[in-house]
Formats: sequence, C-alpha cells, structure tokens
Amino acid sequence: MRRGSIFQLVGLGVVFGVGAAAVALLVPWLPDPASKQADRIDFLFWFVTVICIAIFALVAAVIVYAVLKFRVGPDDDSDGPPVHGHTGLEIVWTAVPAVLVTSISILSAVILTQNERVPRASAGPARDPLRPLVVDVVAQQFAWLFKYPGYKNATSSTLRLPVNRTVKLRLTSLDVIHSFWVPEFSQKQDAVPGLITRLIITPKRLGTYPVICTELCGLGHALMRSQTEAMTTSKFRQWAASQTRGAGGGGGASGGPSGKALFVSNGCDGCHTFKPAGSTGTVGPDLDQLRTEAARANKPLEAFIRESIVDPDAYVAPRYPKGVMPKTFSALPTAQIAALVKFLAEGQQ
Repeated sequence: MRRGSIFQLVGLGVVFGVGAAAVALLVPWLPDPASKQADRIDFLFWFVTVICIAIFALVAAVIVYAVLKFRVGPDDDSDGPPVHGHTGLEIVWTAVPAVLVTSISILSAVILTQNERVPRASAGPARDPLRPLVVDVVAQQFAWLFKYPGYKNATSSTLRLPVNRTVKLRLTSLDVIHSFWVPEFSQKQDAVPGLITRLIITPKRLGTYPVICTELCGLGHALMRSQTEAMTTSKFRQWAASQTRGAGGGGGASGGPSGKALFVSNGCDGCHTFKPAGSTGTVGPDLDQLRTEAARANKPLEAFIRESIVDPDAYVAPRYPKGVMPKTFSALPTAQIAALVKFLAEGQQ
C-alpha cells in the first residue's frame, strides 16, 4: 500500500474517531454516579466505549476509503479480480477481537464480584456504621416499602441511606415480579415473590434520586416510583431514632413520629388529598371525606380508617378500582398505625 493511501486511511480514521468520541462525551448518556458500585460500572462502560470507538473508526475509514478509491464506472459490469486470502491478516483480525472480548469479560467479572462483595462486618451492634446497613425492600403493585431490621423494623416509603456506608438490600415481592432501579446507582435487581434477592449499594454522594420499577407489573406500573435520599450519617441517625421511638410504642405522643410525619414519610400524601397534611394527591380517594365513607360502610370512623390501612380492598370508595393501594402498610408497627388512625380521624371536619 502506498504511503499516501496510508495517510488517507489514518486521516479518515481520525475524523470518524473524533466524531464518535464527541458523540460519546458531549451527550449525557448516563447520570452522574452516586455510589461506589456505579463508579466501577461507569469505568466498564467507558472501557467498552473506547474499544467500540476504535473499531468503528477503523471500519468506517476502510469502507469510505474503498468506496472512494475503488469505485467503478456506471457502465462497468465486469467481475472484480480474484484475490487470494491473506493468512496473516486473517490471524490478526481473529486474534485482536478475541483479546478485546476476553478483556471485557474479565473486567466485567472482576467488577461484578467487587460490586457484590459485602465488607466483613464488625463485632459491634447492628447500628454500628462499620457494619453493612440491612434494608428489606418489599414491592407490591404499585408501591415500595422499606424496612430497617436493625432499627426495630422502622418503615418508610422513601429509601433513606447514609453516605459512605455499605447497604445490603434484601428484596422480595408480595404479588408479581418487580425490578428495583435507581439510575444514579447503576444497578438493577428483581423483586420476586417467594424469593429474597440481594443488592449491595454504597452511596457516596448526598442527594435525592428516583426509585423506579423497570419490570412491567400491571396497569399502575408507570406510577410505581419512590425516592432514595442519601444523607449524612448524623441525619440518618436522627431520622432512625425518631422512627424507632415510634416503633417502640405510643406514636407521636410518646416522642415517636407524629401522625402527619408518618403520613408523609409513607407516601400517603402522594396519592391522597388531605387538608391537615397539605396534600393534594388524586390517585386515591379524598381523605377529607373519611367520615362520609365510614358512614356509607356502616362502620365507626376509627375502625374504618384502621381497616382501610391494613386491608384497603375491604371497602373501596365509589369510582376507584380495587388493588391500587398496596397492602404493605399492614406491616407498619402497631404504634405507627395507631398514630396514623388518630391523625386521620382528628382531621375530619
């Protein structure tokens, strides 16, 4: 091959490589990583991307060069000259892809192993920041519930995590298969009925990130969202302490979370309108009308409210379908349910 042809090929390769690199770098394909696991996955993504850009630049340069250099006239119907294969070239274009694919496989295996590794726990109590934080994730059409076994099974509809502490999520589902995904953590895991699956996360950046179900799970699939709040260790301890006081008995009056705080932390304000809480949700019935609905169901107000929390399909307000409100709230501690019932009952006109 002539030196001029080599320069042309190299020039075309540089042009295509720069163009592909610009598309890869200038378009925000991925969210900013918010966990240590996401950093590793991002490294793998860019490692594969660099390989793809190099291959694209080489192939595109050869194709364009061949089209321009060896283009025949419109009236030339003759066959091309027979060319014998080049053994050395065939070895190269077989060996190089094999090496690249093997390197991607090895790096992927190493990263997956690191991301699934749980640091050796210390001998301290469950609340020791050196020990992994265990969170039970319960999925049900169409909501998420997060329980903290190390904090007297405190519950929340928002996943609250301390930064720079390893978190072990134990996922399950009460009905169909769901899939847990936080884009900024770059990991997904299925929640399967009858099984406990696991996901390891180490948040590294403060912020609030969406929790999304990525498994088609029914008519309300698009609404099955929550939030992850990555907070400082001191703020997490403060929140957990307020929840454990409530789980120990007495609700708001005993120093635990108030009924209003529970109403908000469990996501009730996202679906219901209730003036005392300042909520305007329209997914579920208007909770300002609970007294009317209790009379329609022929039940005492507080008994009706309690039943609606633990067994929401026992009575469904007119014009609302069954099966929309999850039954996971029956797992709330008795004191928290009592605080919610009191808050909702006292808020009726």
